[in-house]
Amino acid sequence: MLTDIEIAQQSKLYNVKDVAASIGITEDDLEMYGKYKAKLSDEYMDSVKDNKDGKLILVTAINPTPAGEGKTTVTVGLGQAMGKLGKKSIIALREPSLGPCFGVKGGAAGGGYSQVVPMEDLNLHFTGDFHAITSANNLLAAVMDNHIHQGNALRIDPKRIVFKRCLDMNDRALRSIIVGMGKKADGVVRQDGFVITVASEIMAILCLASDIKDLQDRLSKIIVAYTYDNEPVTAGELKCVGSMTALLKDAIKPNLIQTLEHTPALVHGGPFANIAHGCNSVRATKTALKIADYVITEAGFGADLGAEKFFDIKCRMAGLKPDAVVLVATVRALKYNGGVAKADLNNENIDALSKGIVNLEKHIENLQMYGVPVVVTLNRFVADTDAELNFVKKFCEERGCDFALANVWEKGGEGGVELAKAVLNTLETKESNFKVLYEDDLTIKEKIETVATKIYGAKDVTYSTEASNAIAKIEAMGMGYMPVCMAKNQYSLSDDASLLGRPEGFTVNIREVYVSAGAGFVVAITGAIMTMPGLPKVPAAERIFVDDEGVINGLF
Repeated sequence: MLTDIEIAQQSKLYNVKDVAASIGITEDDLEMYGKYKAKLSDEYMDSVKDNKDGKLILVTAINPTPAGEGKTTVTVGLGQAMGKLGKKSIIALREPSLGPCFGVKGGAAGGGYSQVVPMEDLNLHFTGDFHAITSANNLLAAVMDNHIHQGNALRIDPKRIVFKRCLDMNDRALRSIIVGMGKKADGVVRQDGFVITVASEIMAILCLASDIKDLQDRLSKIIVAYTYDNEPVTAGELKCVGSMTALLKDAIKPNLIQTLEHTPALVHGGPFANIAHGCNSVRATKTALKIADYVITEAGFGADLGAEKFFDIKCRMAGLKPDAVVLVATVRALKYNGGVAKADLNNENIDALSKGIVNLEKHIENLQMYGVPVVVTLNRFVADTDAELNFVKKFCEERGCDFALANVWEKGGEGGVELAKAVLNTLETKESNFKVLYEDDLTIKEKIETVATKIYGAKDVTYSTEASNAIAKIEAMGMGYMPVCMAKNQYSLSDDASLLGRPEGFTVNIREVYVSAGAGFVVAITGAIMTMPGLPKVPAAERIFVDDEGVINGLF
């Protein structure tokens, strides 16, 4: 059996100019990055802004398990299947981070015969967007430290600096560091730290900005520190926003590539969903809606994280109204939630399935709270039995969801035709009455508690003293109207990764709260979640090599 990278390397790619032409984009509308990658020009995006919007379809999933779910694979396969049915469709995805690529998770290009390509480029340096974001982030950090060293006219309190440097790599040693060591000319000694680039506020800003002016305005609002008088200091006051914008002027343009079946894919931006808002850029999604009849996008991890933030942050800010949601699950993952060990998942077990399916049930209920029609799809594995598949199908239909099997890993678009037909049927027969979960005028704690109790199923929420004080300060600064971005582990509906299925009666613990004023949301960190992940004992980096012909092996 071929690996994902072998399938991708053996595929025949079209020149990206031909992929663009298939949806009416000319060569003059592209800024080329070689033969297979391009950015859409600002002039082109401006030329289509008055077009009628197509249908917006979100792909999300149950909580991820070691058994595998395949959300991105289904997203890509569904887009390819729409092409098989003669529909004009575009896929809108996030860019992968190097952190998980060399860590545990691997890349984020889909899998099997439902991948976006060129796979190696996408998972590694791509068009340099992440490097630009990292550079802009660290320029701001450098200017801030230099300001303190050069006399500190803004009276920044070195012990109240909240903006961190970033790096697109899992590196636990950088979570907490000391900078400024050495001679007097080497800067002011203080505690500092790094976040991974996908958790940087600049990543969130790039993904939420509507244009270059909005980007610059948002960058100027970033709060980097507080003064000795406890007043916020912004990037605008440090006078480096113009330089940051210059670094990002190309990165804000969406990237166009293709799937293995040459379906166009806009891949742009990449905030994590467990520690950031988990959606691709507003510019990519909105542009896709103007040039295709069906736009298939995804949000990271399970629906409790990615879908909630897609709805309550991205759609709220951008005025998007999704038309349908595809909820991805597998029989294997549901049995795992029911207590079956990974080694035993290939054995039929209806009892475990009935216990674990409560995780799927909770996600269905959550999505229906937003008023958007739900289609459940099972990403099919060879060991799934008819009895197990029929059990899940009946369960979903009893809850008002359309249902379809997907076999897109093995068969590509052809394996997603059943799902595509179910989605089209849902779009034709069910109206979306989308609404956000909470209103802007609730307090920050009320918003946090709404998400925790309604989406996670928590009984209660507790706050550290530091979190409560931070919330009071944010509201005193007039920013309490912002939505909340919950930083939570992805493996459980709760903030305890070990609680599988549908936990009840638990308490969510809010450890830290801070405002991302430029992005426009308040971040609430739960439990032990980290904004700079670490590598596992045996990282994926150990399996990757380049052979004598220059071909990359081991990337997945």
